[in-house]
Order: sequence, then structure tokens, then C-alpha cells
Amino acid sequence: MAGKLLVVGTPLGNLSDFPPRAVDALKSAATILCEDTRHSRKLLTHFGIERPLESHHDHNEDETAARVIARIEGGETIALISDAGMPVISDPGYRLVREARKRGIIVEPVPGPVAAVIALAASGIPPLPFTFLGFTPHRQGGRRDFYLTAAELNHTIVVYESPERLVGSLEDALEVFGDAEACVAREMTKLHEEILSGTISEVLEAMKSRDAVRGEITLVIGARAKAAKEISPSEVIEEFERLRQSGMRRNDAIKALAEKFGMRKNDVYKMLITSSE
Repeated sequence: MAGKLLVVGTPLGNLSDFPPRAVDALKSAATILCEDTRHSRKLLTHFGIERPLESHHDHNEDETAARVIARIEGGETIALISDAGMPVISDPGYRLVREARKRGIIVEPVPGPVAAVIALAASGIPPLPFTFLGFTPHRQGGRRDFYLTAAELNHTIVVYESPERLVGSLEDALEVFGDAEACVAREMTKLHEEILSGTISEVLEAMKSRDAVRGEITLVIGARAKAAKEISPSEVIEEFERLRQSGMRRNDAIKALAEKFGMRKNDVYKMLITSSE
């Protein structure tokens, strides 16, 4: 019987977010790979999952991947989890999944929460188009360059940030994006969950007023909308065609353009109609 690799999402904090399918998937595995065995053991104990845990993280993934692949090819089912959320997404697992795909091994995803998507959904910032860029660089110079590149996309940007660097990160974002919309989502699904929205300067002042910022942080930054008079029809048409080519439905594309450029949907529609005449 062929083995397979299960990629299983785990709760960000609230254990009620762990679905029955994920519990069954972990119970079916011969071994569960995780970042921190002590952390993951608490999750398994809570759900009565009695399976061996093995450490699998960024520093040993190259070493363990070959051994894990050999076990799967030998018929075992191995599960991969992270400390919180979906594995691989800014967490270990990419090299293992890639190698499994190369070998023709079944990779079965068992969906779970993704902090970036949850924060975006709760932010109130236009969600389309958006780009998730993972963790920001640690050093200020690298972070500014990172934000400069991100700002050129003219998308809503979602990043992960450490609480210690959040204030500096917001200061850099304010310099690069101007006073765009922003949202700090902290400790999502946990007891002390906080979702703070406003402009970058408003959110920055709120964070600076605290003695310390704690918890897991997801930062959402909106693209600054241009004034209507600054928007050329050709720019709208080009973006509309790009969205349509990506598979987006016509009405959804018009809605996305209205949100992106700060226009009414009727005005976007009229601009597109005029251009086709």
C-alpha cells in the first residue's frame, strides 16, 4: 500500500478551530512531523491523538526530508504540522513537499487557518488584489527596500511582523506608503485577540503609546488610492484586462478596480464602456 504525506493545518490559538478531519488525519499517520515537539504534544494530548512526534524545522529539514521520503515510499503515511496555521506558509515544509511531488508521492492537504488571510478578512481594507510577503526583513535598511518593492505593486500587502519590530516596521511603512490604511491583527483567535484598524499613523501612535507590544502579529497595509482626477482611463483598462485574463469575472473585476482606485463602480463601468466605443 502506497504511503502519502499529509499537510495538516493546526489552530492559531483557539482549539475549537481544529476540525474532525484534521484529528482523523493525524490519527491515521505513523508519525507526525512538527516544529516543536513540546508545543505540539499539548495539541495531540487535548484531542487524544497518540502518535509519535518528530522534530522537523528550518534547521534540519534538508537532513530529515530524505529519511521521511524513504519512509513514505516504504508505505507509511506521515503528517506534517506547524506550531500554528498551515505548514509551509512561512513555516517549514516546503522542501519536503517539493521533494515528495518530484517523487510522485501523494501530498494531501488538510486545510486549516492561515493568519494572513484571516487578518485580511477582518481588516476592512480592500482585499483584491493582495500580496502576502511573509516576514519582513529584520534590519531597517532591508525592510525599507522590502516595502519600496511592495509599494510598487499597488496591492494590499499582508506581512508577518515580530512585536519587538512592529513600531519600526510601521514607521518604515509610513515613510514608503504614506498614510495609507493599515491593520494590526494581534493574537488572533486567542484570549487577548486584538484587531486595530486605521491609517498607518493612527495605528503607529496606538502601538507607540504602549509599554510593550506582545503576541503574534499580522500587519495589513492598503495601497494608497489615487484621486479620481489622477486616474487615466488607460490605467483602468489595462488593470481590467489583467484581472480578466487572470480569470476574474467581469463584475468582480469592476468591483476590485473601484476599491483599488477609490472610485464608484458606475464610474469604472462608464470608463470601460467609453473606451470600447
